[in-house]
Amino acid sequence: MRLGVLDIGSNTVHLLLVEAYPGARPVAFASHKRPLSLVRFLDESGAVNARGRRELLSFVTEAVAFAGRHKVQDLLAFCTSALRGATNGPAVINEVEATTGVTLEELTGEQEAAMTYFAARRWFGWDTRDLTVLDIGGGSFEMATGRDEFPAAAVSVPLGAARLTKDRLPGDPPRPSSVAALREYVSETLAAPARALKAQPKPDLVAATSKTFRSLARVAGAAPSGQGPYVERLLRRGDLQLWSRRLEALSFDERASLPGVSPIRAPQLLAGAIVAETAMEALDVDELRICPWAVREGLILHRFDRLMRDHDVVGDAYVGVGSVELLSREVNRVPGAAL
Repeated sequence: MRLGVLDIGSNTVHLLLVEAYPGARPVAFASHKRPLSLVRFLDESGAVNARGRRELLSFVTEAVAFAGRHKVQDLLAFCTSALRGATNGPAVINEVEATTGVTLEELTGEQEAAMTYFAARRWFGWDTRDLTVLDIGGGSFEMATGRDEFPAAAVSVPLGAARLTKDRLPGDPPRPSSVAALREYVSETLAAPARALKAQPKPDLVAATSKTFRSLARVAGAAPSGQGPYVERLLRRGDLQLWSRRLEALSFDERASLPGVSPIRAPQLLAGAIVAETAMEALDVDELRICPWAVREGLILHRFDRLMRDHDVVGDAYVGVGSVELLSREVNRVPGAAL
């Protein structure tokens, strides 16, 4: 069965297509994405401006055509913190549906954390008893922990790397005073969520997902992406502390010259490093293991599970343009415990 998930994130907009069969690991066979940082298109009132809306509509139109060419049988479309936090988010979602026929379902921060945890649980399996998962996005930072397929505790805080860079780290490179203020702000914001997660059983494994964590691990010496997803990649707190200080002095161009860092991600790498380092300190974590699956894979896996249990849906599962209303039922069932 061909499944697709359309992810309207804060840093990128991404359509991922996978082949899924009962009992088999879903395998990605095609993707279409664009480095559209919606956070950069927020005006002073926090609304997505006209250019941002045009770019988004253009991509969704392309994504619908791409899915159709690849004969996708079931399509999910969701948005996260960029539209979740935009003052005109509901209006943008309505505009997307009116123009393209695609209904964007808005995941809460806790649902996003839960689906990311679910994906990591499937990736690492039951050999890991207690699992904690960290995910730095462009607009928010999610943490979740638990022992089962879905987390016992999940939280989302507005500490996305792109958002913090835009709001709190002006300059190239930013001033030391701005960096110090950001470190203090991140520490204060994470204090209560970290206490809530630490009240749960101590994890046997702490995993990290997202491009920010992958880039930080690569800068710190982890294997390049070209070696495939099954190579173990670790990010140690000591290495992260060293690199977060080094990044303070590097310009955007100098950061982009580092291994695994793209020009579009380079400006926000310092903010991401500060969030990652502070979270590891707050949770008393010395080492993270990078997980290649995150929220997109979690939603696909969850959707496929439900389709396999609901044979009448599987029987007529083809979804064409404007027919993703099934997603609203799925998103409303996504577990996630708000703290």
